[in-house]
Amino acid sequence: MKIAVMGGDGFIGWPTSLHLSDAGHDIHILDNLSRRWIDTELGVQSLTPMDSIQERTRIWHAETGRRIHFNLIDLAKDYELLKNWLSEHRPDAVIHFAEQRAAPYSMKSDRHKNYTVNNNVSATHNLLNALTELNLDAHLIHLGTMGVYGYSTVGAAIPEGYLRVGIETSGGETVNQEILYPSNPGSIYHMTKCLDQLLFQFYAKNDGLRVTDLHQGIVWAHTEQTRRHAQLINRFDYDGDYGTVLNRFLIQAAIGYPLTVHGTGGQTRAFIHIQDSVRCIELALKNPPARGARVEIFNQMTETHRVRDLAEMIARMSGANIAWLPNPRKEAAENELIVRNEKFRDLGLDPITLEAGLLGEIVDVAKKFAYRVDRARVPAVSAWTKDIAATINHDPEGKRLKSVS
Repeated sequence: MKIAVMGGDGFIGWPTSLHLSDAGHDIHILDNLSRRWIDTELGVQSLTPMDSIQERTRIWHAETGRRIHFNLIDLAKDYELLKNWLSEHRPDAVIHFAEQRAAPYSMKSDRHKNYTVNNNVSATHNLLNALTELNLDAHLIHLGTMGVYGYSTVGAAIPEGYLRVGIETSGGETVNQEILYPSNPGSIYHMTKCLDQLLFQFYAKNDGLRVTDLHQGIVWAHTEQTRRHAQLINRFDYDGDYGTVLNRFLIQAAIGYPLTVHGTGGQTRAFIHIQDSVRCIELALKNPPARGARVEIFNQMTETHRVRDLAEMIARMSGANIAWLPNPRKEAAENELIVRNEKFRDLGLDPITLEAGLLGEIVDVAKKFAYRVDRARVPAVSAWTKDIAATINHDPEGKRLKSVS
């Protein structure tokens, strides 16, 4: 297939592009390289050294003989450029990663909230609008998040997208209906993914677009393709805005920094190995919904862990200390997360678990590049509200100079 990968220079987009190119597909990356500019804004870089997208694709061609094409297009701003590209190339499938993906970054300030909404929602709508205008029957696969469901405890497994409910009619009868699982976003970032869901539902119903929405958990590790050459390595974020809880714990352990658990650590999160993530995307590509069908929704995760359990597991492995800090997020102190994910398992996914793959996958990478860490960028300090901001610990190591009283 000819596949357009929107946001193909990013954390998930790059390994997905390599995986699908390796499988024989014709890959075209469309990206505005905004994630690289955000590195500059935040004054922090990926733990793993990253070459330019042009150099990355050159190395891939030298290693495999296969070309990945790059196009500098901003989906949120360059509508006519996007539409013209789609009209000329008419891809068989479009994979949409082109959104600002960090919840803490989306909550840093009013400017960051505006940017996240404008970028994410406009990019999604521009893409749907262009596909409709061109009558382009390309299968659209979107990388969403488990965060659309929220992290509340309801005592039942979260289904894959749709919830069967009984509605009482005016005549006293009960009518069964399937609705989108109620959204409960925990940040501006998660809220944009909830808005994406509604846009997909409308365009699938109104214009017959074929859409698959993947509600993904926290991603970790590297793929077979990104290991193939040192310059193909994927990015590794460890800072308080973009670093996932797992990446942050591992780099903290590697550099002798306390593992920062916020609140009680009772937050339960979903996880998936990045090799499984790209396999899931490939399985979704092979199993598109029919034209006119409702949006296909998969829960793209393989296991769940409480944050404190994850910290204790890594502390046992590494001998690191745990620092219990105030929580910068506005969320429940404890939650359960029971998630159904039978669809991908039924399609043949055999998942890699944290315990099976953790040591060899990430610890060595964290230790190898630990010299690149800026310790000042490790704390998570972006607060959800102004009241919470006043409670944040900016110095978990306790090394800041104290004034003499």
